Amino acid sequence: MQPTAEESQSTAMRRPLHGIRVLDLSTYISGPFCTTLFAEFGAEVIKVELPRVGDPLRRFGTITPCGDSLTWLSECRNKKSATLDLRQPDGAALLRLLVRDADIVVENFQPGTLEKWGLGWDVLKKENPRLVMVRVSGYGQTGPYRDRPGFGRIANAFGGLSFLAGYPDRPPVTPGSATVSDYLAGVFGALGGLLALRSAESTQEGQVVDVGLYEPIFRILDELAGAFHMKGLVRQRMGPGTVNVVPHSHYPTSDQRWIAIACTNDKMFARLAQAMGAPELAEKDRWQTVAQREQDRTEVDRRVSEWTSQHTRDHLLKWCEDHQVPCGPIYSIDEIFDDPQYRARENIKFMKDERAGDVAIPNVVPRLMGTPGRIDSLGPQLGQHNDYVYKTLLGLSDDRLSALRAAAII
Repeated sequence: MQPTAEESQSTAMRRPLHGIRVLDLSTYISGPFCTTLFAEFGAEVIKVELPRVGDPLRRFGTITPCGDSLTWLSECRNKKSATLDLRQPDGAALLRLLVRDADIVVENFQPGTLEKWGLGWDVLKKENPRLVMVRVSGYGQTGPYRDRPGFGRIANAFGGLSFLAGYPDRPPVTPGSATVSDYLAGVFGALGGLLALRSAESTQEGQVVDVGLYEPIFRILDELAGAFHMKGLVRQRMGPGTVNVVPHSHYPTSDQRWIAIACTNDKMFARLAQAMGAPELAEKDRWQTVAQREQDRTEVDRRVSEWTSQHTRDHLLKWCEDHQVPCGPIYSIDEIFDDPQYRARENIKFMKDERAGDVAIPNVVPRLMGTPGRIDSLGPQLGQHNDYVYKTLLGLSDDRLSALRAAAII
């Protein structure tokens, strides 16, 4: 039997994670970002927060007129908020009830915290054998450092990224943002959660997804581990330069701006030499090969900088594009807002929120052509969905809810 047009349209609008319920017990960025990715693609995410206090993320960063931060509004989009004190026995008991109809639980407490409250994996899996539990912590659930607290800055340092950020004659600097590891851990946590959920669908057995905050940082450091193991190489800070290839850096322009040029092979450098009006630079006796350019790295970068310094950024971008040389502007956030590529791709989502007013946030990534994710709402008010969670889902009476509120359990 063929579906009706109305049914077909409904199916087309249905997002990939429709019907999946996630309990978000986490705070700050890594766990909340993980669950935001689920929520964007249709999962029902219930954000569990401490009564009267809420997630500290609500107060992290620029505060909006509603009292919640821009980070909260963005990274807790599409979620429902329910208050619950997991530290109290009655609160833990309510969570165990909620777990029975949940598919995924996400938490990022220090290892052992949930166990102390009677909510460890051994307890929750008895309530729901198919449950997937995503656990993000500073150093993971095992190892000699498992009990140490961890934040993004620490993970960037411990993971090996901070050592590489900056110039060789200066101290290490923050690699872009201290929260890089938090967001990456959220991505890997979401990936692990979906993989474990796929396994549970076929085996009826849930499992724990264990992510140490530093591990995604270490995972993305290309050949760093292999080069040390094989050659004993300890990569040092190189400023904007890139190991193994040159020119592959940031270069100044005549209008006091900067561009990024990335010549990752010999053909690209030959095209750059043509663009510079100096094709001889790519000949055999000069810098035709990566090895030759690497040996004369300082001189190669100097010649490219001399060329870029004579032209405006827009001229260089057009000239490099015409010669098929990978080149891009080094943007500040105001330039991102003005860029036509960002506008065409709708990378910035402009929303009008009842509580916070006009808000601009990064749009959904990745982009699915058939069943795309979307942003339905920004981060909710504390406890906004208590009635839904406790009355609709758990069937608690008004009297019971009143008693729980009086005891500050919800």
